[in-house]
Amino acid sequence: MKSISNALMATLLASGATLLVAQPALAKKEEKPAAGAPALKLSNEVRGPAAQAQTALAAKDVATATPLVAAVEAAAKTDDEKYIAAALRLNVEAIRMDSGGTADALVAPLDALIANPRTPQADKARYVYQRGIIAANKKDNAGAAAFFEQARQLGNNDPNLPLQIVKLKMDGGDTAGGLAELTKMVDAQTAAGQKPSEDIYRYAIAKTNQKKMNAETMAWIRRYLAAYPTMKNWRDMVVFWGIQPQSVVTLDKQQKIDLYRLLRLGKSLADQYDYEIYAQWATDVGLPWESKTILTEGKAAGKVPADSANATGLLTAANRFISNEGSLSSLETKAKAAANGKLAAGTADAYLGSDQYAKAVELYRVALQKGGVDADTVNTRLGIALARSGDKEGAKAAFQAVKTPPRSDIAAWWIDFLDHPPVG
Repeated sequence: MKSISNALMATLLASGATLLVAQPALAKKEEKPAAGAPALKLSNEVRGPAAQAQTALAAKDVATATPLVAAVEAAAKTDDEKYIAAALRLNVEAIRMDSGGTADALVAPLDALIANPRTPQADKARYVYQRGIIAANKKDNAGAAAFFEQARQLGNNDPNLPLQIVKLKMDGGDTAGGLAELTKMVDAQTAAGQKPSEDIYRYAIAKTNQKKMNAETMAWIRRYLAAYPTMKNWRDMVVFWGIQPQSVVTLDKQQKIDLYRLLRLGKSLADQYDYEIYAQWATDVGLPWESKTILTEGKAAGKVPADSANATGLLTAANRFISNEGSLSSLETKAKAAANGKLAAGTADAYLGSDQYAKAVELYRVALQKGGVDADTVNTRLGIALARSGDKEGAKAAFQAVKTPPRSDIAAWWIDFLDHPPVG
């Protein structure tokens, strides 16, 4: 767990400890304490130096405050007096942390305040939480876990507490427990009308991926994109899941092309590399129509430079192949007369790649009716063609017919895309 800095620790502590007992309540025995502060009964031996110490601490004059606090500690006999002694000592050590002091010096006054029956519960919950941070920074995971859980039971509502518990479990190897806590935290924030930060989702995605928990990784990706469906996030997550080297799942070029088709529809193809690798893979699997379409589109968008040698070579190859292949209409006629659906599926792919979606839909359905094809692949492509033609419900039905991973996962990506399309 990342250590909390001395300066931040001092600020956190001082925010709860500084002037815990209002100065007038110490200076004049008959005055009432400030709202929320305990009504303390102090002897004259404690009251005088305590009031002077508070004045010095308000000015961050540690040199003056230190002997006064020592005098209070020496004279303290009752719980009230020990409470003010520990509170003042905590203030001294918190201020010292700004000039190089260590968190170890905070342990004794924190423990004294936690144990003292005069400490208000809200303050006690805060002090227990800070003890958890100190323990976590010292790599005492068991101690930190106990303190954080105690802080939660005492009603600590620090927004960082749930995440501290999550990180502690994760770093301790309890990934399942950490994920359960994280889910609880995200669900609670969502129910309260709050939007969990993007970092929370990315943390869960990274941790589950490290443990090769593919189903959990995908689940957190889906939650992330539902909450933050930007074009950048869509591209980042699609590439992370199935396109980049060492992605969450291993896909072949045909399957990766179906993810690139999703990015294209979402206007999330980022740069020259995206357009050219997409076109290269389309060429590799025998889809020159799509290669040509993508490169032409990339050039028009200014993403593919006009002088790109790679793009020029791919376009030349695509045009040559298309010329040799003949018209798609002649292939369509042959496909409809064929004994099985293989030619129909291949011709539908060509229509899909050349943005002729109605023709693609027709021939994908012919392919499914004739058989002899991989139904999951054809249904995936049918869903894509329907999505591109604007038939959202028809597309979902086609995607839902895809049953076997990883194609069923690709279909799930498309369904999520239809429900939460990229924005911004």
